[in-house]
Amino acid sequence: MSYTVAPPRSLTAFLSVPAPAPRPAARPAVSVVVPIYNEVDNLADLVDQVHAALAARPGGFELICVDDASRDGSDRRLQELAATRPWLRPLRLARNYGQSTALQAGFDIARGRCIATLDGDLQNDPADLPALLDRLDTDPDIDMISGWRHQRQDGALSRRLPSRLANRLISWATDVQLHDYGCALKVYRREIIERIHLYGELHRFIPSLAREAGARIAEVPVHHRPRTRGQSKYGIDRTFRVLLDLLLIVFVLRYRQRPLHIFGGLGLAMGLPGGMMLLWLLGLKLVAGQPIGQRPMLMAAVMLLLMGLQFIVAGVISEMLMRVYHEGRPHAQYHLRTDVTPTSAQAPGRDPGRDPDGARRAA
Repeated sequence: MSYTVAPPRSLTAFLSVPAPAPRPAARPAVSVVVPIYNEVDNLADLVDQVHAALAARPGGFELICVDDASRDGSDRRLQELAATRPWLRPLRLARNYGQSTALQAGFDIARGRCIATLDGDLQNDPADLPALLDRLDTDPDIDMISGWRHQRQDGALSRRLPSRLANRLISWATDVQLHDYGCALKVYRREIIERIHLYGELHRFIPSLAREAGARIAEVPVHHRPRTRGQSKYGIDRTFRVLLDLLLIVFVLRYRQRPLHIFGGLGLAMGLPGGMMLLWLLGLKLVAGQPIGQRPMLMAAVMLLLMGLQFIVAGVISEMLMRVYHEGRPHAQYHLRTDVTPTSAQAPGRDPGRDPDGARRAA
């Protein structure tokens, strides 16, 4: 019987191991997220001004420019600028999703302990960033700082007047009192950004969402400059979208945990008058013997009662959906302050830093 002997493998084959993966760069102190849409003429100055404002800051920084499928070559310009600037991280979306999604994309890859946002049109002054970040670093009672364009350089009728009315309406509806919801210049602690998620056009309501996530908010006057290059992406038509989004945000902030209260309240407001009207008509029919079939009140009573029942049923279904939503989530529906040490009085077996499934939450 013959055997075939395989040639011996080299010693290096036995000892070879995969090359170690490159170590990621240290987490920067600040991540600046800027949504970009057709701002090719402003990009070079934007990048240079952010660098001038933050280059000397301890801990370093990164600038994340999220190109929302621009059509003017902004993506190519960002790539050119990033070739010689390792702190510049361009990101291009597959299509135009809108400012909220662009911001969320930047938040998802941001590594900084603090996160700042700017507009890409150079109307926000990056030189304001150091003062806002210093205030955030030195004041433990603040989790978010929102800029206030107290000397806004925009048209009075086309921009400032609608914005002023919208700011007052949003402040009244959400109970978060700010002079300027629309200012993109904001700074946040990282844990606040990790608690909120943007979609649709909710970027206008970030302060309200942050407050709902437990943030303590301050407002600081900042500089505002006139647009000198490019075209504005905002028009008077956005006023109507703000009103619709405001209805959504009020519902989310006030009734997300208890939808039956809003739907049930509407149901009772309609169903009870409808039921009383039907009882009144029934009394007229049985006691006084009056015909009620042709009375308009009968139709109104039936409609009110049916609409009230529909609202109540919608509220019950919403409550069931919310319970499925909360019980299926991998983490609790509340947030703890990281600057407060839990006491021994907490419930036994419950670690406030862990999710219900036992996974440790990131601080």
